[in-house]
Amino acid sequence: MSVISTVEELRAVVGEPPPGLEAKVDDHLNAFALRFIEECPFLVLSTSDKNGRVDASPKGDAPGFLTVLDEKTLLIPDRPGNRLAYGHLNVIENPQVGLLLVIPNTSETLRINGTAELSADPGLLQSLAARGKPAVLAIRVTVEECFFHCGKAFIRSGLWKPDEWAERHRISFGEMYAAKEGGDKAMADGLDALIEQDYQENL
Repeated sequence: MSVISTVEELRAVVGEPPPGLEAKVDDHLNAFALRFIEECPFLVLSTSDKNGRVDASPKGDAPGFLTVLDEKTLLIPDRPGNRLAYGHLNVIENPQVGLLLVIPNTSETLRINGTAELSADPGLLQSLAARGKPAVLAIRVTVEECFFHCGKAFIRSGLWKPDEWAERHRISFGEMYAAKEGGDKAMADGLDALIEQDYQENL
């Protein structure tokens, strides 16, 4: 495979952006972004460690789960998870983050780039509570870039067209773990049952 390794080689393939397109990028949350954030139930948080190794982590809850403090500051509540904390560890080493916000049945997405810091302040976590439980952590994002991304990827993929969906893909963490540990079907089924119970009790 030939590798593109210079800006000139890249631009020869993809071309130059249309004049004035960079004007869509703001350094704050404008009125259109604020309305999108209010309706957003899901985002992907991208982080990297001090060596540049990247992680992307999904975050989601009911629309309105994100809190806007001002036009430069966004709070993401962190709910109970698997406690590997890859993204959190990255934020401590390297605060630069990227967010991709998604609204179901909407092809366009909102992209936010900036810096992040973590907080476990009890009052703040309580203000971000859901289902009677405070957030585990708060991720405070300071906005450096904010812009909308066109919907071509979602349109091409048919992601919001249920009549084009394939049969639901089954993920069994129990089978994965049992395969690595030399376990049997009973182990796999038992682990899957525990995970399903966790889904029900620890959202």
